[in-house]
Amino acid sequence: MQDSGGGAIDPVTRVAGPVVRVASIMCGWWLLGYCFLVVVDIIGRARFGLSLQGTDEIGGYTLAVMSAFGFAQTLLTRRHTRIELLIQALPRIPAAALNLLAALVIAGVAVFLFERGWSVLDESLEFMAVSNSPLQIPLWIPQGLWVLGLGLFAGIAIALAVQAVVILLRNPARFNALYGPPTIAEEIEESLEATQVRP
Repeated sequence: MQDSGGGAIDPVTRVAGPVVRVASIMCGWWLLGYCFLVVVDIIGRARFGLSLQGTDEIGGYTLAVMSAFGFAQTLLTRRHTRIELLIQALPRIPAAALNLLAALVIAGVAVFLFERGWSVLDESLEFMAVSNSPLQIPLWIPQGLWVLGLGLFAGIAIALAVQAVVILLRNPARFNALYGPPTIAEEIEESLEATQVRP
């Protein structure tokens, strides 16, 4: 997160940003590998009448894990959906109250998701569960990655919620710039930066 005035990145983003970036890159490589697997499966079925058996199953695990890690990336870049038109039209104090509420609610939801995910993983470990498919994958493997993503999301959400309270008390003028949805100007600037040709 960076305020619209070009201020310094907040402490949570400074610490968690590199971790989320590495996780995002690893997820990207996973997706690339899965795409290759799907292409091989398609060619095998079309040309040779053979199937790798389990591509759909791996796709389900991929969706779950990518979504969990994606929650953290989306939160850190302030991309979770909110009614931006309403919030940006409000005076500073009501907008700050809604932005704080959003941070607290997201933290609560993140903790709930992690707790439920951990329960599922714990049960799979207890019973040494495997997938009901030809692959017979031990479920703790995909579920462990899924819970790791949820844990990252929950940790960042809690840290951002605590930081939100601190910033609101110490520097309320900066709060909305850090915790409100991105302004149109910020989104335009980000798009222009993304389209710049890099050497």
